[in-house]
Amino acid sequence: MSAPKKVVLAYSGGLDTSIILKWLQAEYGCEVVTFTADLGQGEELEPARAKAEMLGVKEIHIEDLREEFVRDFVFPMFRANALYEGLYLLGTSIARPLISKRLVEIAAATGADAVAHGATGKGNDQVRFELAAYALNPDIKVIAPWRLWDLTSRTKLIDFAEKNQIPIAKDKRGEAPFSVDANLLHTSSEGKVLENPAEQAPDYVLQRTVPVEQAPNEPEYIEITFEKGDAVAINGEAMSPATILTKLNELGGKHGIGVLDLVENRFVGMKSRGVYETPGGTVLLEAHRGIEQITLDSGAGHLKDSIMPRYAELIYNGFWFSPEREMLQALIDKSQEHVSGTVRLKLYKGSARTVARWSDHSLYSEAHVTFEDDAGAYDQQDAAGFIQLNALRLKLLAARNRRLKG
Repeated sequence: MSAPKKVVLAYSGGLDTSIILKWLQAEYGCEVVTFTADLGQGEELEPARAKAEMLGVKEIHIEDLREEFVRDFVFPMFRANALYEGLYLLGTSIARPLISKRLVEIAAATGADAVAHGATGKGNDQVRFELAAYALNPDIKVIAPWRLWDLTSRTKLIDFAEKNQIPIAKDKRGEAPFSVDANLLHTSSEGKVLENPAEQAPDYVLQRTVPVEQAPNEPEYIEITFEKGDAVAINGEAMSPATILTKLNELGGKHGIGVLDLVENRFVGMKSRGVYETPGGTVLLEAHRGIEQITLDSGAGHLKDSIMPRYAELIYNGFWFSPEREMLQALIDKSQEHVSGTVRLKLYKGSARTVARWSDHSLYSEAHVTFEDDAGAYDQQDAAGFIQLNALRLKLLAARNRRLKG
């Protein structure tokens, strides 16, 4: 790859991406444009601007993408009830395509010929960033310094920072107890004290969820209203997508909901252990399942559930912008046309449980299911023929097997 002339860097303002910024300038003699996204990670972003200015950056982009993140990425994923390996709500995975999208768009707007990210060569994020970038611009150059440089230890990183007058916070001089990635959907903690899956994760790892033992001793009931599969209101109050997820994070976190200790299979082939906190997403998933119970046809629902693992895997592996993900999304979105109504949930000691649900689009018929007189709504004698037809092939198999034995 020829040396880039201008690079758009995904920049957090932290030590690692500041080192990357300076390394790009030194290694390639190129101009660096920084892009910092507010995805609801809960950190002040203006210090990133100040640090980028200090490092000589002329073009600095800081954008609030919270609404776009939830509306165009999180909510479509939740229509699918997506869970990777049956458990993980994909909080890190779903943020990467949006960051890559903006990197590529800013590169086009500023005349940059390359983008750069701070993902390491061991993880999934390098794959997600780069697959998304190439899907949106096949000619873009992608620079991944962690795969290129010789700064292979914390000591070497600190030495590089000191030699280049990059400020180092006191807590960055020692080894951090674990690594954190956060956005509005979740907090992910990995590494160091969490690397041994035989050791219980310490409570101090939790950042947005209280330990369940410290959750309130009284349950809290909330109502979430949906329109076509997306949450639109909490307790009757209409809210924007990002505001809804923020409120659900607050409610779920207070009750110790949404903590997952997972050993997962990374796309690059290794297993890794992480502690994920997804309080609002866990509540939202339970509520969405609750409203689908009465509004979604059984055939549609079972088909949707059967494709969910494939859909989740595509997102985890970085194929958000692939045609197969878009095809599955079209199927999923079609299934949500009547997924509208309200769900009441009980939040208590680490759990979010559906306790009631109602909808003008409901398929539930009390007349058919009642244990009382159904006034002719359902003829129970019809079940005899239904059973006989479904039993026919089983009878033929059993007769064949008996004949062969005898």
